[in-house]
Amino acid sequence: MVTSAHEGMHRIFEERPEILAPVFGALGLAFPEKAAAYAITSDVTETRPLVRHVDTVLRIEPSDGDDFLLAVEAQERRDPDKSASWAYYVAYLQSKYRLPVLLLVVCRDRATAKWAAGPFECGARGWTVQRTHPLVVGPDNLPAITDRRTAAEKPAMTAFSALTHANSTVGDAILDVLGHALSGMEQSAAQYFSQFLDTALGTTPAGEKWRNIVSFVNYFPGRGTLLERTFNEGEAMGEAKGVLRVLEVRGVPVPEDVREQITACTDLTRVSEWLDRAGTVERAEDLLTDTPEAPESV
Repeated sequence: MVTSAHEGMHRIFEERPEILAPVFGALGLAFPEKAAAYAITSDVTETRPLVRHVDTVLRIEPSDGDDFLLAVEAQERRDPDKSASWAYYVAYLQSKYRLPVLLLVVCRDRATAKWAAGPFECGARGWTVQRTHPLVVGPDNLPAITDRRTAAEKPAMTAFSALTHANSTVGDAILDVLGHALSGMEQSAAQYFSQFLDTALGTTPAGEKWRNIVSFVNYFPGRGTLLERTFNEGEAMGEAKGVLRVLEVRGVPVPEDVREQITACTDLTRVSEWLDRAGTVERAEDLLTDTPEAPESV
């Protein structure tokens, strides 16, 4: 069964190809400094009713060399069928695209990584007709990023490091430095890494650790960080729906322009005030005016 961790270990290469250079560096291989990388179909099914899919396939187009394909497979345990499957993937992709093919296997435990390195041979009577020799990255050869500066500069590689070392004792330290890096990121990037690891780590102890880190209540209280602002904006959207529901139940008409202003507001304090007043106003438009001051006592 395909798990969220399995998906995360290969999908990140497609979504964050900047990790390719440091991963190749960990393997002792040079990667082009300037190269375009984009995903191509991972379906290697023939006309026969036998479905086969490579996890991720990237076409790499270096600025100073020949194109090649990189097939990425996430492997969480030994699988005796993979030796035949991997040989087929490489041969099929080479035949279809007429390009050289590299196979990269990503593992989260040392035993699986050692097995996945192969080589896997096909032959008979002392003759090898085909040999599959994957590149393998795992806890033994992928750096564990545990300093904040590197995490801030290379968040994608840090996230991949956290996923690869999720079962290692150093895993928590990687998550800690990435958690600190999130607060200084642009919003969309922070949301991506937060959600990516939440999904990829799932219900594992590492996943629970990550959810505690990104919880603004426990980790970013009152500091106005990105994650806290994002949380408040989500809360404001929920309360805006409550405002409209109260007006609807009371039979108060809501003009379209007023509805748009209410639903677009991300100020949690203001929307909460609207919710308090929604039960008493006679017109929806009155919500958008400043709260009237109480008359002075005479």
